[in-house]
Formats: sequence, structure tokens, C-alpha cells
Amino acid sequence: MTKSKNRWLSLLALLLAFAMVVAACGDDDAGGGDTTAAPAETTATTTATATTSASATTAATATTTGGDAPEGFKIGLILVGPRNDRGYSQAHLEGAEYALEQLGLSVEDDLIVLEFANTGDTPGLSLPRTAQDMVDLGAELIIFNSDDMRDGAFEAAEQLPDVPMIWVSGDSAWEDGKDFQPGLSNLANVWGQMIFGKMIAGCAAALETETGQIAYLGPLTNDETRRLVNSSFLGAQYCWENFRDEPADIGFTVTYIGFWFEIPGVTLDPVLVVNDFIDGGADVTLSGIDANVALIRSGQRADAGENVTAVPYDFIGACDEAPEICLGVPYFNWGPAYLDAARAVIDGSFSNTWTWFEPDWDNINDLDSSVVGFLQGDGLSADNAASLDTFIAGLADGSIELYEGPLNWQDGSQFVGAGEVATDFQIWYSEQCLEGIVGVCSVNVFG
Repeated sequence: MTKSKNRWLSLLALLLAFAMVVAACGDDDAGGGDTTAAPAETTATTTATATTSASATTAATATTTGGDAPEGFKIGLILVGPRNDRGYSQAHLEGAEYALEQLGLSVEDDLIVLEFANTGDTPGLSLPRTAQDMVDLGAELIIFNSDDMRDGAFEAAEQLPDVPMIWVSGDSAWEDGKDFQPGLSNLANVWGQMIFGKMIAGCAAALETETGQIAYLGPLTNDETRRLVNSSFLGAQYCWENFRDEPADIGFTVTYIGFWFEIPGVTLDPVLVVNDFIDGGADVTLSGIDANVALIRSGQRADAGENVTAVPYDFIGACDEAPEICLGVPYFNWGPAYLDAARAVIDGSFSNTWTWFEPDWDNINDLDSSVVGFLQGDGLSADNAASLDTFIAGLADGSIELYEGPLNWQDGSQFVGAGEVATDFQIWYSEQCLEGIVGVCSVNVFG
């Protein structure tokens, strides 16, 4: 990437503050080419490369309302992983790009990005210092995109009380939550109700499996990741029983690698985990990690003649890595949420709100309104696609309620009693995996 002198000086100032090594950027191609150094290094940049998918670009262009923001308004985006991971971090990058484009601003000039903001890749990184440096570069909204950034987000919000911030996936602004922080009036939380995306993913897997064995590639273990494993299992179980009319229980196994993506020498190797799934009889692998390993490795095994499929996660374009065996992808579409937040900062109405966005049930793939979507893949048969549409319609109108009891935890204790429906609080704080799921869900492989 060719940098102007001024942009380079800004970047250098940011990097020197972190005591990091500057990694050179290469030109991105239309497919989202690599702009990131190897994971052992950390790349920071004050510009964002144009990696928005074609469909997202079209939607944004059709609804652009330029002039909503004052000149020079900037967003600071702190990513847990690389910007071009075809997964979680790229979804956030494209969401921030969408918000700026809708405001009539420049992605090149008005988006400040730090990648690999995690303790495994970047030991000693100070998130409060990162936030301060972004503010010094003109950022008026700071976004921490990972649950892993909790402590740093709290410290930054306390040190910079006049700077609006978002801790994605957190509960610090939820008055009824366990981690409510009323003193951090500048720190909001946003998250999408991916429980529905994962229910749909589990249903798709159950519709297509021939062995009756589904596997889930998990990241680290916490309430969020167990919540999504449980939702996937419930979707699979429902569709196995109601669309496949199978009398036996469906097999559902989860293995957690220890972090949101692979860190060599620290986490389990997700490629080896997927191999173990397939070798053990699972013919559909659901991904719960940030990177697209499950689909890519399953695609390689399919190319070798094996009958396997997969469901990736996080990013709308994830199926492109192996479209023939992709059943679909539950994805985050952060653009509408980030646009709302940016507008609130601009008009002075920003506050420490907790927002858990439902899908837009009128059209879960509306990129201008739905924070959670599910894009069906080429690996899903036409008949199963129709069944999946029926399932989605049932979720939308409430006729299908998967968190209705009786439901037990993995250890046999009661989660939800017969005739009861789990509350948002109960679902959010999923302390165990559900009964029927095979795999250790309470202890992270980190120790």
C-alpha cells in the first residue's frame, strides 16, 4: 500500500507508542488480499483496505446519505485478529467501513485500525494506551471488538470519560447483567442475537448429515461460546426430529481449541481438530472460531473424495472459500449497529446502552437493517433449503421456541423447567453446555 507522508507519520506515531514493529502492507485485490503480517507480528494502520463484499457494497451505495457527519469524524477500531481473516475481525472492519460510507466520510482517512489486539499475539499491549493514541489521531468513537478486551476497555473508558466507546459482546451497560458498570457512562455494548444464526446453522447441519454426527469447532470456553454451542445443538436436534423424523438422538460433539483463532504453540491446531472430527464419523463441521479453518479443511477432505460439508461463521463471504460444500453461514453485519452508534456520537445522544440486536425477521439478510444473518450455501440441497426456510419462518413468528423446557445442563442439573422459556439472562450466562452435547465445555484448554 502506498502511503502519503502525513499518513505514514500518523502511523509511525501510533506504532512507536506501542513499541511495535511496522509491517509493510501490500495492495489488496478485489478478493480481500492479505494486508497483514504473520501472526507473530502486529500490523497497525490508520487506513482500512477496501474489502467490503460486493453485496454489502451495493446495499451501502444504494442508501448512502452523505453529509451526516462533520468533516474529520473518525472511528478507532481495535480488532482481536487480522482485518482480512474472512471471519470475525473482517466482519467488524467492513461494518465500520459501511458506517463511514453511509455518513459520507472516507474509509481511507477516517478509519484507524489496530489488528492482533490479543495477549497471545501481542503480549504487553496496552489497550488504554491504544485508545489514547487513536484519540490523539482524531478518533471520536473507539470500538473494542472482542470479549477478550474487557479489562482494557474498562480502563480506557475510565481514563477517557469523555470519549464514546463500544465494548462489543460485553454486558457492562446491562443494568440487569452480572458485570454492570454504572460508572462507565461512556462505554456501550452491542451484540447480535447470534443464537438464532446458530440455530439455523445447526438445523442446516441436521438436514444434510448422512451419518447423524455433527461436530462443532469451538474457540475458548465462556458464557458466549457455550450459548452459541447450545443454540446450534438445539437447532440441530429440532430439525433432526421434526424434518428428518429420526427416532435416535443426533450426535453432537464440541472441541474447544483455546482461543478465538489458532495461536501456534498455545492453542490446539484447528486443522487437526477438524481431521479428528471427520475421522471420528462427523460429516458436518460447524465453526465457532474467528477464522475459516473448518470450511477450508473440510473442503480439502471433500476434494480428496470424502462426503463432508461445513458451516463457517462470522463473515458473509465465508462460503467463498469452498462453496460446493458450504451449507451456509451465520454472519454478523455490524454496519447498521456502528452507523447508529456513530450518529449518536455526532448528535450528542450516545450513552452507555446495552443492545442485543435481533435479526430483522422481515429479511435477515438485509444489510441495511439486520445485524445477524444467514446466507444459504451451495452445499444445501434445494429440498433442504426449503425446509430451512420453514424453520427460519418458525423462529421469526415465534411458533418455534427452542429454549423452552425441559432442558438440562450437561451435568444433569436443570436449566429450564418443563413449560418454562429461558430468559435473556439465563441464555446470556450459559454456565454449561446442554445435556446431549459431547465434549468438555467448562474448562478452557489454556488451563
